[in-house]
Amino acid sequence: MSNKVYITNQQKTVKIPSGLRILIRRSCNAVLEYEKFPASAEISVTFVDNKSIQELNAHYRNKNMPTDVLSFPLGQDGVYDKNQDTGALMLGDIVISMEKAMEQAELYGHALQREVAFLTVHSMLHLLGYDHEAGGLDAVRMREREEAVLMQLGLPRTVSYVPHEI
Repeated sequence: MSNKVYITNQQKTVKIPSGLRILIRRSCNAVLEYEKFPASAEISVTFVDNKSIQELNAHYRNKNMPTDVLSFPLGQDGVYDKNQDTGALMLGDIVISMEKAMEQAELYGHALQREVAFLTVHSMLHLLGYDHEAGGLDAVRMREREEAVLMQLGLPRTVSYVPHEI
């Protein structure tokens, strides 16, 4: 089974660190593996700036402010459209504000890579139908899954992720 992660950079505010695209692909694959997703999947990840994500947030969620990540699931109740050419299930779109990710990485004292990996894992769980908006047990379950996947990736909450220079 091979998953396809399409990554597009539509912002110029934050330089994309080398290795970030690989980390995003690893993050998407780790979630699918952890959740025992039964088929090949396609995911789109787009980097934007705060202005662009604010416009999307206002349009789709009636919240006129920048946010760190938005998820646009294509499936519902575990049913997804299939790409007729590849046979892969199309999970949806992840939009990450690189500006916000940078701010949050600095705020939490870890690398941009760690923040983007977390946002990707978080968003992937949304694409698979998890939700934390109501809080309670659903939010706890989602957080547990995020932590488990990040541990698998070698990015536990307690450790800052610093890429090794070659």
